[in-house]
Amino acid sequence: MLCLKAHAKINWTLDILGTRKDGYHLMDMLMQSVDMHDTLWLEEADTLTLEDAAEMQSSVSAGGDELSSAAVTYDESNLVYRAAKKLRDYCNVQKGARMRLLKTIPSGAGMGGGSADAAAALRGLVQLWNLTLTEEELLKLGLSLGADIPFMLTGGLARVGGIGEEITPLSPAPGIHLVMLQPCGGLSTKEVFGAFDALDPDTLARPQTDMAQNALVTYDLAALGKAMNNVLEGVSVQARPAIGEAAKALEALGAVRGMMTGSGSVVYGVFASKEAAETACQKMRPIAQQNGWGEVWVTHTLGE
Repeated sequence: MLCLKAHAKINWTLDILGTRKDGYHLMDMLMQSVDMHDTLWLEEADTLTLEDAAEMQSSVSAGGDELSSAAVTYDESNLVYRAAKKLRDYCNVQKGARMRLLKTIPSGAGMGGGSADAAAALRGLVQLWNLTLTEEELLKLGLSLGADIPFMLTGGLARVGGIGEEITPLSPAPGIHLVMLQPCGGLSTKEVFGAFDALDPDTLARPQTDMAQNALVTYDLAALGKAMNNVLEGVSVQARPAIGEAAKALEALGAVRGMMTGSGSVVYGVFASKEAAETACQKMRPIAQQNGWGEVWVTHTLGE
């Protein structure tokens, strides 16, 4: 049996440079893996199945460490199952696998949870089924399933362009401590991008991505905070004002910067040390409870 960690990601910057004829947006982003992860178990089987591991582990809900996976379906529409089927079809094999997924990454969060799970399935099943694929083939398979999957297959810190397929690794990079929360329900990526397309591009607060890239590599948090921006944050805040309120609350507790990741709705704050992050997290929890913002947690970035 194989056990794989499917790490979430954050966007340090997110800029949209244009739109292709097929409707896909051209991106310029700094993305980095974080320690928070889902877990995927794979074992050989006669058929291809996907199960919710949380339902099989009564101790999980009692422990309170995993977030609810109620919004996730474990049928053929799940990206894990779709990735497994696409890999099997591409390699022209009829092998099966019992796949069990334990969710921790929240849904509709902008943290790439589904894409991380699919990437873990692709890498794990290549090993389980003893397949031979080049890295280029694996990345193309991933891209055909979702724009975030090539980065999730690569991980670490990277500059990501195109529709997600242009990846320039920047690892290793120093780890940075974060306080995170999802202050509202998940957002539809399609709806957020649709609202963005209606904006006047001259009114956008764009990130200084080159400056942020240099700040990350040199661990200059002050410069990083000034350079960060997410062009989708404005439309997401308009739909869910709690996103902006939570970001400001994190900054009031000492975050160098509070910002939404991806298309939302998770917000994170950047802190200079683990101790500062843990202190802020403790202070943020009653604020979040009072405002109905849900759980607050601490994590850190992964450099490679």
